[in-house]
Amino acid sequence: MRKPTKKDWIKLSIALTLYLIFLVWVKSWLGLIAVPFIVDNYITKYIPWGWWKKSKNATLRQVMSWVDAIVFALVAVYFVNLYFFQNYVIPTSSLEKSLLVGDYLFVSKMSYGPRKPQTPLSMPLTQHTMPVTGTKSYLDCIQWPYERVTGFGNIELNDIVVFNYPAGDTVTTNPDIIDYYAECYLLGESRYPNKPQMDSLTAERRRAVYDLYYAAGRDYIEQHPEQYGEKMWRPVDRRENYVKRCVALPGDTFEIRDKLVYINGKQSKQPENVQFNYWVKFKKAMPERLRRELEISKDDISRRYADGTTLLPLTANSYEKLKKLTNLVEFIEPLNNDMTQAIYPLNGHTGWTADNYGPVWIPKKGESVKLTLDNLPIYERPIAVYEGNKLQVKDGKIFINDKESDSYTFKMDYYWMMGDNRHNSADSRYWGFVPEDHIVGKPILIWMSLDKDRGWFDGKIRWNRLFRCVDNYK
Repeated sequence: MRKPTKKDWIKLSIALTLYLIFLVWVKSWLGLIAVPFIVDNYITKYIPWGWWKKSKNATLRQVMSWVDAIVFALVAVYFVNLYFFQNYVIPTSSLEKSLLVGDYLFVSKMSYGPRKPQTPLSMPLTQHTMPVTGTKSYLDCIQWPYERVTGFGNIELNDIVVFNYPAGDTVTTNPDIIDYYAECYLLGESRYPNKPQMDSLTAERRRAVYDLYYAAGRDYIEQHPEQYGEKMWRPVDRRENYVKRCVALPGDTFEIRDKLVYINGKQSKQPENVQFNYWVKFKKAMPERLRRELEISKDDISRRYADGTTLLPLTANSYEKLKKLTNLVEFIEPLNNDMTQAIYPLNGHTGWTADNYGPVWIPKKGESVKLTLDNLPIYERPIAVYEGNKLQVKDGKIFINDKESDSYTFKMDYYWMMGDNRHNSADSRYWGFVPEDHIVGKPILIWMSLDKDRGWFDGKIRWNRLFRCVDNYK
């Protein structure tokens, strides 16, 4: 055995110090089992880590050098993704124009503190599905409890946040079914005959009707796997990643009045690039130059209806520009979204819409809410699903873990998330609160941006967005 040199001891000291600092940070003393292997790699050399380097077979040395480099890179990237940074690409227009479809982001896990792995038996660098095969990339037989390592700070109002989709615990293999619960409810309601007038029913009777709707839709989906696919469950950290803006913090009272957000009764500052939908009727086709100037996608401009109108998401500035182009625009009117269907909570009778919502109190860790049959649908999912309690309603009374209850004290903080493209965002108005254990990280930098409507030699790369910091206004 070769006698270790002074250089070997210095390398060991640096590696061991960094590793122990990491263990102290993540509070994972189980990692101490790796210390003897680190010492052996630098000093004792009992394990022949680089056995292939002494082989006389040149092909073997070349192949193993590639294997060694690939394994090291995968392990390094895995830990970087787990505890420090993760790449994320914007797939939908829900945050336009703050973030655009095709923006590639660096998401900082350090900003709010990274989560320790909850599903440890998983393929590195995959979220929930294996590429090519389309099979599950994880085993859920082992589930570790939620723990978060200390980060640089906490979520602040109007931060853009990446999180796991809360309603993504139950999914089907049909990728078109994004929200299983909403699909069950809406499908069941449409198939249920002789629907009663909810205004005339008591809260308990309304709850029973909603349960019938959901059960009818769930049964129909399970009976038609050829159409809806196979149902499956996903752990928290294996659910789809979403990115939205946090518009209300734990303990806040959130409300929307005529499209404007109010927090604790005071109007909240809107994003500069907030968008709403407008009905637009054009006298002639919009010039390509103008479409690009207003950053209107080809998908948006193609949403034309039978009466010749087009439903366009526009910022205030874009609206004013189009309004002045009387030679191009016949009329332009704001959309008032007064639909109550599919609004959270699905099993509540609130009369809320996407433009007039609430007020609703955002749960805060350690604080309690008074429960009634009227507000129970709002807090039912946090109590029963996110915090794992048994919740039942019997004879007009609420039971939590088989004990009659008229209040509940929350164990986690919750957040209210919305997209800046307000009429084209599936957000908390449709699926509710985001629990703290679903928080992934904070986007901090756009490192690449590709315009799906342009070719590589026609401005596909948005050079003006490269290395731009993500907008988190206060």
